[in-house]
Amino acid sequence: MTRVLRSWLYVPGHRAERVAKALVTGADAVVVDLEDAVPPDRKSDAREAVAAAVSAVDTAVAADGPQVWVRVNDPDGPWGEADLDAVTGSGIAGVRLPRSADPDAVRRVAERTGLPLQLVIETAAGLARAVDLAAAHPLVAGIGLGEADLAADLRLVSDAGLEWARGWVVVAARAAGLPSPVQSVWTDVADLDGLRASCERGRATGFVGRSVVHPRQLPVVHDVYTPSPEQVRKATAVVRTADEARARGEVAVLDADGRFVDPAVVERARVVLDLAVLTGGDR
Repeated sequence: MTRVLRSWLYVPGHRAERVAKALVTGADAVVVDLEDAVPPDRKSDAREAVAAAVSAVDTAVAADGPQVWVRVNDPDGPWGEADLDAVTGSGIAGVRLPRSADPDAVRRVAERTGLPLQLVIETAAGLARAVDLAAAHPLVAGIGLGEADLAADLRLVSDAGLEWARGWVVVAARAAGLPSPVQSVWTDVADLDGLRASCERGRATGFVGRSVVHPRQLPVVHDVYTPSPEQVRKATAVVRTADEARARGEVAVLDADGRFVDPAVVERARVVLDLAVLTGGDR
């Protein structure tokens, strides 16, 4: 059964000490960043951190430690080829591909690296082709938004302008049979209440998990994206009611609390139970 990754902690690849610390923060995945957080003259240093991070997870970090992913630079840019050379055969779990907008480019990276790809949509062109991108290659493992760059490209003046884009990327992911998408980063690291409220909206609207930029954000993300004991109890009760009704030859009934239970309600309950199992119930 595939583990659900609730948290994706970005860490600048050229800061070796931060990469080492990130691996023991409790994040479900650590994303070694070769792109925006790395100055041009430190790109080669960042690439060297990839192998070191994989080695650290294999030897020094517990077996249930984080997956190591890498955010590469634009494959068609000046650092793209060297980045792809660095990740191919490195043993990482997968690649985060920024500014994804061209399905053909996605296919080239997939064939070149042989690695699972998380596509990050950061432009209007990418958003318009989200469905095609999500289905571009069997190695596409997920699709999500890079909201800061997307907001700039769309000329938005309010976060409200991203709501439709968030809904659209959820549709694109699920239509392609991909896992529910991961939320983009919450950049105000000090505002944990705002982070919690945003995560709760994200979970309510079809997201599972979140990218983060600081370890202090991890407990909030894990708490929101791990079903609570009460949510598990209610979901279990729904499934039990449905099973009892099915045994009587019925498919839609009222449960003991007067709630209507039909196959669609049962399916939603099973999603909660599956998520509880896949996340390990670790709050």
